[in-house]
Amino acid sequence: MMSGTQSTVSVIIPTRNGGRRFGEVLAALRRQSRAPDEILVIDSGSSDETLDLARQYRARIITIDPQDFDHGGTRSLGARSAVGEVLVYLTQDAVPADPEALEHLLASLADERVAAAYGRQLPYPDASCFARHLRAFNYSEHSVVRCFEDRARYGFKTAFISNSFAAYRRDLLAAVGFFQEGLVFGEDTFTVAKLLRKGYCVAYVAEARVLHSHNYTLSQDFRRYFDIGVAHVTKSELLEGFGSPTGEGRRYVAAELAFLVRENQYWRLPESMVRSAVKLLSYHLGKRYTMLPMGLARWCSLNRGWWSGSHVKRR
Repeated sequence: MMSGTQSTVSVIIPTRNGGRRFGEVLAALRRQSRAPDEILVIDSGSSDETLDLARQYRARIITIDPQDFDHGGTRSLGARSAVGEVLVYLTQDAVPADPEALEHLLASLADERVAAAYGRQLPYPDASCFARHLRAFNYSEHSVVRCFEDRARYGFKTAFISNSFAAYRRDLLAAVGFFQEGLVFGEDTFTVAKLLRKGYCVAYVAEARVLHSHNYTLSQDFRRYFDIGVAHVTKSELLEGFGSPTGEGRRYVAAELAFLVRENQYWRLPESMVRSAVKLLSYHLGKRYTMLPMGLARWCSLNRGWWSGSHVKRR
């Protein structure tokens, strides 16, 4: 099997009003030591300069209606339309941090066990302490390869990946049906869970770095974790055998408190505890979304368009 650096490579970026930062993404891709063979943009109704920037950088463009956007389905559309043997997914605000980012990510696919790989996400300079800790907790300085048999060690995190910057072998991705459609959240992790069960592995490549972070408000945290709860209950069978996310959540809370102490941000400790309580509450509320009136469930969600689909289990 060819390594990622020898294979043809398509970079796939779903967009909607990416703005100036999307231009930074495209400029950074142009500077890569291993240039992609194709940049494929799937745009769902941009009204800003996004499409002009894509044309400027000679990206191939597919346009879809905003209501047709689906985290898994749109990325599967990109996979089926791309020319590459290796598919690299970026989000419109994940900027490669150096010219070797893509090369490092692709090099991990030289290991024939590895079906997918993802890079390290670094916080932007304006990131809050909570955003910086989230990146530090999920993306360490040390690379690792995780396989299905490692779940006793890594638990729920065994199947973790982020399509903000991730590479997949196209043939293996096709063998599991590309990405699951109709998910409110987590199409990347559910797909990796399938690949792990087939005997493949996922690589975390710390040397492959992008700048990517969000300063979520308390309301956004509530809605994000509500969606995570919905995703975990609607497709619970895909994550069976990987343990419960509860243990990982406890480790995260303890790590954030320790991080704030190290940063001498003691005055943020009460806010951290409030945020953690809100996340826990909204996660469990999301797992019980079928008990809520549909209008309330939609209001709680960050991805409100998802709730009009036929995939939603009604009360």
